[in-house]
Amino acid sequence: MTSTATEPLDHLIARRLEDALSPARLAVSNDSAQHRGHMGDDGTGETHFSVEIESAAFAGLSRVARQRLVNKALADLLATRIHALAIRARAPGEQ
Repeated sequence: MTSTATEPLDHLIARRLEDALSPARLAVSNDSAQHRGHMGDDGTGETHFSVEIESAAFAGLSRVARQRLVNKALADLLATRIHALAIRARAPGEQ
């Protein structure tokens, strides 16, 4: 079993979102290398991420409400380990 302290953060993000939102499609990208030396870069190489997620949980919700669901699933990580998170959240059948 992998400890959350040593598990790659992109894997932990994916696991949390899978558990919370049962996505039909999920892609988590570590964008930290593009931000090396910028504000929020703590040297770990795990501070900036992008998420593309498709889930039935988003049906009928606004963009802001969808982002709130993602943020809720990752709340403790956003408070401690993630500096920036770009989110693209869709319901099934949306482009």
